[in-house]
Amino acid sequence: MTQIDRGEVLRYLLWHGEALPEELDAQLARAERRLRQLAEPRVVWRVFDYKPGKPLGGTDFCPAGEEIRAFLADCDQVILLAATLGAGLELAQRQLRLRDMSEALILDAMGSAAVENVCDNLCDELAAQFAPRYLTDRFSPGYGDFPLSQQPWFFRLLDMNRRLGVSLTESGLMVPQKTVTAIVGISDQKHKKRPTGCEACGLREQCKFRKEGKRCGK
Repeated sequence: MTQIDRGEVLRYLLWHGEALPEELDAQLARAERRLRQLAEPRVVWRVFDYKPGKPLGGTDFCPAGEEIRAFLADCDQVILLAATLGAGLELAQRQLRLRDMSEALILDAMGSAAVENVCDNLCDELAAQFAPRYLTDRFSPGYGDFPLSQQPWFFRLLDMNRRLGVSLTESGLMVPQKTVTAIVGISDQKHKKRPTGCEACGLREQCKFRKEGKRCGK
């Protein structure tokens, strides 16, 4: 974990870009200090051979969905990865909710930005390791038509419970919640970045920013 994007934190908090009050700025600073004291970032990843519509090499896991198939069209290998900030942060958030919900929400947003930073850093390291081949963006279960019901495969193949201390509830919730799983393709072709912006977002119809004629910046 390196730099936590303050703008990303504010987007998670649905902040619309007005001048930042001193009180909120101080809360953000406290949340980051608390997070850096409590977070224990850990990652795990594995490489598998990939053929469209077939199980990953040596497994029975076949990533489902038309979008993931198109996303990995030029790839012959994939990386399954997982990252977490650990249980200490999760416990602190629960305790904080009993005392100060505002501080708890800010810490939650800070954690979301932080775990994405951990994933970004891991992918940068993997890109350097696999060069001159290319890596795609990350694609996580629950995005597009890549079903969340396939999350258990990540747990089995990455041994997430033992190696990261992360568990999966019957409803598909990962605990600790500041945990990310994703698939990344490996290809000889430079991969186009996934579309971003309002038209590519599955939440565009419910988006509070769009209803007010604004954008979240993603």
